[in-house]
Amino acid sequence: MQSSSAAPILQWSPDKKHTDPERWICIYPAYINSKKTLAQGRRIAKEKCVENPTHQEMRDVLVAASLKVGVENKLYSRERSKELLYRGRIRVQLKNNDGTPINKDFPSRESVMMHLCEMIPKLKTRQNKSSGDQPQTNPSGGKGKGKGKGRR
Repeated sequence: MQSSSAAPILQWSPDKKHTDPERWICIYPAYINSKKTLAQGRRIAKEKCVENPTHQEMRDVLVAASLKVGVENKLYSRERSKELLYRGRIRVQLKNNDGTPINKDFPSRESVMMHLCEMIPKLKTRQNKSSGDQPQTNPSGGKGKGKGKGRR
């Protein structure tokens, strides 16, 4: 049973304008994660996806593309891990109040996700990580991940 004393803040309403954050599109990192399956929430082709993107990387790329961006501390419903690393949802404004796209390069959600997949690997933070191809196989990587407690 729910107590419906107050309507949810982000409840959709036809009265909302395209400039209201409630009307902006939502993108979770899982949508463009090459490590996810379609059942786990990936939305585009695996070949075009990025390995384990974060909401900070997504925000950085979209701000650089001069889009209006909002970050929300939300967990994707299909995400199994509740860790802080997997939290975060990006909201992006795509349209003006009259319904025309703000940026001609980004008319749809798919175009924004494709841009993210192209640009995230080019970030400086990603360039540093790519110098060691397989950080998991690096024996001098500090603490080793042991099989045991918590892994199923």
